[in-house]
Order: sequence, then C-alpha cells, then structure tokens
Amino acid sequence: MASSNFVDYVKIFCRSGNGGAGSRHFFRSRKNPRGGPDGGDGGRGGHIILKGNAQLWTLLHLKYTKHIFAENGEGGGENRSTGANGKDVFVQVPLGTIVRDAETGEIEAEVTQAGEEVVLMRGGRGGKGNDFFKSATNQAPKYAQPGEEGVEGWKILELKILADVGLVGFPNAGKSTLLSVVSAARPEIANYPFTTLVPNLGMVSYRDGKSFVMADIPGIIEGAAEGKGLGLRFLRHIERNSVLLFMVSLEDERISVDKQYTVLLDELKRYNPELLDKKRVLAVTKSDLLSASDLEKEKKRLLKKIPADLPYVFISSVAGTGMEALKDILWQALNE
Repeated sequence: MASSNFVDYVKIFCRSGNGGAGSRHFFRSRKNPRGGPDGGDGGRGGHIILKGNAQLWTLLHLKYTKHIFAENGEGGGENRSTGANGKDVFVQVPLGTIVRDAETGEIEAEVTQAGEEVVLMRGGRGGKGNDFFKSATNQAPKYAQPGEEGVEGWKILELKILADVGLVGFPNAGKSTLLSVVSAARPEIANYPFTTLVPNLGMVSYRDGKSFVMADIPGIIEGAAEGKGLGLRFLRHIERNSVLLFMVSLEDERISVDKQYTVLLDELKRYNPELLDKKRVLAVTKSDLLSASDLEKEKKRLLKKIPADLPYVFISSVAGTGMEALKDILWQALNE
C-alpha cells in the first residue's frame, strides 16, 4: 500500500434531502365541480448512508470529496398521489471507519461489518397533503404541510485498522521485517527510524489452514500520546486489534528490554487506558545478535522483570528462529 495512497482521515460536509411539500389539491370534474380534497403527501428527502465495504482499505476515494448532498423529496400530487422520495446517497467506507461530529468531536456512528449500513443523516419527512386533514367538521381543508428540512453539517471520518494482531514497538524494532516473513505483505524495510509511515496488513498462515490478520503499525516514540512523532495518527489504529504484540529489540544496549516494554505500555495507557485490557504478548526481536550464553542470561533476567502472566518469546525474523513458537502463542491468545 503506497504511503501517498493511504488516507485515514477526511472531513466532509453532508446534507440530507428536504422532504417534499404536501399538496393542497381539490378534485374537480365536469360532473363534480366541487369535489373534496385529494392532495397527496410529499416524498421524504434522501438519506446519507454509510456502507461497509471489505474491498476498501483506505479513505482515499473520499479525500477530494468535500460535499455530499442527497436529493430532495418531490411534492405530493392530485388524486392522493405521494411524491417520490429523494434518492439516497450511499458512501462506501472501509471496515473500521468511525464518524465524528466536526464541532463536538462526538462519535456518531461506526462501521465494522461488510455490507453494514448506517444512516448518517436522515432525509426530511414529506409533508401531509390536505386529504390527510379532512374530517367530519372540516371537510374541505385548504392547507397542507410543507416538507421537513434535511440536516447538514461537517463530519469527520476516521479509519481504525481492523486486525487480529497489532504490532506495537519503537521504530526499528523489526515489525515490518516480521510481517514480511510471516505473511505475503511486502512493507518497506530499511535500517532507519520511521520506515513504516502507514499501517500495513498481512494474512498470517497457521496450522491446518487457519490464519489471522496482522497489522504493522508505525513505531511509537516517547510522547506519542501527546502527538509527538506520528502520535495520535497511529495510536488510534491499535484500538481495533484483538491482541497487541509488543516488539522490543536487543539491538540497543542503552535501554533494557523490560524498560522498552514499560515505556510502550505507558504510552498506550496515557492515550487510552482501555487498551491495557487487551491481551498482550511480548516478542524480543533480533535475538541473533547475542551468543547462546548471553541470550540465556537475558532470558533469566527478563523473567524477573516482566509480569508472570505475560507470554513472551525470543525471535529473529532474519534468522527465522522463534517464528512457529510466536504463531502458537498468538493463536492461543486470540482464542482466549
């Protein structure tokens, strides 16, 4: 997925259709020059409807769509005929899209299922024709209702990536390399920070034909919860992941594995404490950089520093070690 083509935030102005006016018509003919009221109702205005589309991975198709207007309903006619409803507008969005009110920031809708339809803005109701108002005491009403106006306003659409496993780690922790090894995804990989600028998804094959979706998220730095680095733009993508795979590297001798894990956990807590309720797995990457004896010492030291219930595994994506053990741990976490 090219960086320039990944769009996870758009702001658009939406307006649903006005309802059609009711008719004030009276029946007239040569045989009945003083017929009664027969004005029909107006049609409703068109809705603006979000529809989940599993084939979309980004909001790119809405990037240059600044206005979305639905049709107005038609007015009622004679002989009690109802006006046509305004045409609804269906806005196709990727799964994981949420909608916020641009002024209040309040979440108004979210789409998480393929084919799911959410009415974002309802069209105005059609007005009642004068036939509706006739009664025994008012047999010839000369009035009808106007159509109800539609609603309008600025909306913010945000995409939160849907995946089973989200990779959480500092830049250069080896997240993209892991994704390229365990799936068919081909993210950009290089030995400098922030190689990954947008989320990448990969389908990971498991035993007996099973599989799960893994998301490579741009790396965290300290202060990401306050917007530093890629900040909030990346953090919202892990809210939809079922399991968080924390990836910490043995490459940097200045900061221990457990300290890296603590910093990452703190950033998630400051952004959204509910993220700590998700199942977590720890992967210590680039284990091929240590000798067998040093690696054993690091494992014993780590056991004393991390929570006893935190599953962990030492891996090397380059050497291919620990891959099957990692998949086993992730599959177990997903099924818990």
